[in-house]
Amino acid sequence: MSSINNRFKVNFWGVRGSIPCPGATTVRYGGNTPCVEMQVGGERLIFDGGTGLRLLGQSLLSQMPIEARIFFTHSHWDHIQGFPFFTPAFIPGNCFHLYGAVSPNGATIKQRHNDQMLHPNFPVPLQIMQADLKFYDLKIGETIAVNQDVSIETAKLNHPGEAVGYRVNWRGISVAYVTDTEHFPGKLDPNVLQLATKADVLIIDAAYTDEEYYSETSPKVGWGHSTWQEAVKMAKAAKVKQLVIFHHDPMHNDDFLDRLAEEVKEAFPNSILAQEGKSLELFPKDGNPEASGMSAAEVSA
Repeated sequence: MSSINNRFKVNFWGVRGSIPCPGATTVRYGGNTPCVEMQVGGERLIFDGGTGLRLLGQSLLSQMPIEARIFFTHSHWDHIQGFPFFTPAFIPGNCFHLYGAVSPNGATIKQRHNDQMLHPNFPVPLQIMQADLKFYDLKIGETIAVNQDVSIETAKLNHPGEAVGYRVNWRGISVAYVTDTEHFPGKLDPNVLQLATKADVLIIDAAYTDEEYYSETSPKVGWGHSTWQEAVKMAKAAKVKQLVIFHHDPMHNDDFLDRLAEEVKEAFPNSILAQEGKSLELFPKDGNPEASGMSAAEVSA
């Protein structure tokens, strides 16, 4: 089996939440909104289409024709605003499968992409894209069989307007992508626990600190995001191997995140903060999908 089919690589193209925040104080962690690419079992899976998707698109231009699956957690702007600038979608011969749950008001993922590119919001309509775009309405809770070895579990997250969490499974390795979810006071969210249980990597929304979340002057309760302290609780309860803190608040600059990384690592030693331009690589231990362990290395993208 070729090396590309025998690995699980996670590339971080956008790790910031809410709004892009480029500038001198966000260089190390990045200012682009969510986009995570997973190359697994010969498949290219993309999670969310924030402004990081534009960067990913530029990197793909040398690899065309491209076929990939894009899974959206939801359609708040920071998770879809990169799609109109995703160059490969404008080029004939490429094929993209786009997945998203129907929103509470009944709008499909196709309708929401169409609407954000209509006048007066955007000058170029969705129909200008010349790639083959295939849209799929997810039923939250279903498992998607991508191929014989790769499957994706889904679960509902606690976020205003709803959101979907994902868990990618391949040959005994699993990576959970759980962003834009708010913890429940005093208990673990069973849906997040289901996605995270014994995952090799848990990528999870931890936009705030407990102090910010419960602030007397500007509390974040009900905003749809969680804290790193709650992420650690979940990682420990779920027995995950590696914790990745994700969806950084735009007010958190590099120095703040450096300090936060030290606090998180003290609470959960095998943890990192997601950084734009970084990757994780996972390999089945000894090539045996039944093995309980795996090897992982953090490398530059």
